[in-house]
Parts: sequence; structure tokens; C-alpha cells
Amino acid sequence: MFLAATPRRRTLRVITPVLAAVVGLLTLFMSPASAHGSIVDPASRSYGCWERWGSDHMNPAMQQQDPMCWQAFQANPNTMWNWMSLFRENLAGKFQENIPNGQLCSAGHAQGGLANSLDKPGRWTTKNVGSNFSLHLHDQASHGADYFLVYVTKQGFDPTTQSLGWGNLEQVAKTGRYAPATDITFNVSAPGRTGHHIVYTIWQASHLDQTYFICSDVNFT
Repeated sequence: MFLAATPRRRTLRVITPVLAAVVGLLTLFMSPASAHGSIVDPASRSYGCWERWGSDHMNPAMQQQDPMCWQAFQANPNTMWNWMSLFRENLAGKFQENIPNGQLCSAGHAQGGLANSLDKPGRWTTKNVGSNFSLHLHDQASHGADYFLVYVTKQGFDPTTQSLGWGNLEQVAKTGRYAPATDITFNVSAPGRTGHHIVYTIWQASHLDQTYFICSDVNFT
């Protein structure tokens, strides 16, 4: 004898797969990218937002306590979630020709404009550093590096009101090659600075011509 499904059972049969799909999408959306890497100390702008707010992104306090992360999250939440994904390919070392002034922190509006909000001047959260400090790359894919180029803004540049251009930067380091590793740390020196500055790191990965462009905010003390 055939028994027709009750309305409640039919509803559950429809809702259950829909909920499973939604949960799967949310899990994907809220997981940081796992294929690449970034400077995590001093934190890149996107990594810093994820580190501080990734597990608390619905907290309205973000708007007052961390307004630059808040504006970035409003513009595109993936700026926070995909903090490892800001790169360009096949530039052949022609960085200044391909990354326009005012777009350095977004890698020239890379990845479909994923993180254009990172270019916005403002009171980004800083880390206190001295003239000599270290940079820490975390790379889940262990790409290694052909080299790192490190620039720091010149004294007198104001990250809270000025867009970053190549003319605002001074190169302070160029490293050699690094073998594939999950974590790479190296030292740099940038004397003669006080206050809020941007550390701009160019990471040339070694697995192919793939280049990462990373803004970190520091306070020289």
C-alpha cells in the first residue's frame, strides 16, 4: 500500500539538500585561501583584517575600532577571507610598468579587483617596529622565492591621507633565493623614520612567474 508523503516530510526532503548546499558555500566563503601566501608579520593589510576579525566579522565594533578593515569588508568580504590570493602573473620583473601609482596595495587591481579597498588611505592598524625588523612570510603552498624586494615609504609620506605611489618608496632590501618552505623570515633595515609607514614587499615566487605585492602598516618607534 502506497502512503503519500506528508507535507512536512516533503518539505524536509527539499530543505535538507538546500541547507547542505548553503552550509557548503558558507564554509568555502569563510575559509581563507589555502593555495598561496602573504607577509603575516608585520601583517599585510588583508591578513591583519582576517586575523583580527575573521572569527568576529559580524561585530559592529569593527566600524569604530578598525575602520579601514570595515570599509574593506564592506567593499568585498573576500579581501579578508582570501588574504593569500593577491598576485599577478607573467610580469617578467616589470613591476612599475604594470602596477600604477595609487594601486600598489591591490597589485594593480589584481584578481578582478578583489582588494581595491587596500589602496585606500586611512588609519590602518600598525605594528610597532624599530629601524631593524624582520618580515615573516607564511606560504601554505611552499612556493619558495626567487627573491624578495622590500620598500618602505619615505619620511614625510602620510599613509592616512596619501595614496601610495612608486615615488613615495625607498628600496631597503633585496634578498637572494629561498628554497620552498611554509615559513620564511628575513631581516631588513630602514633607519631614519618615525611614525606610520607602509612596508611594501614584492615576493617573486619560484614555482613560476608569479609575483605578490603586499602592503604592511608599521609604526617606527
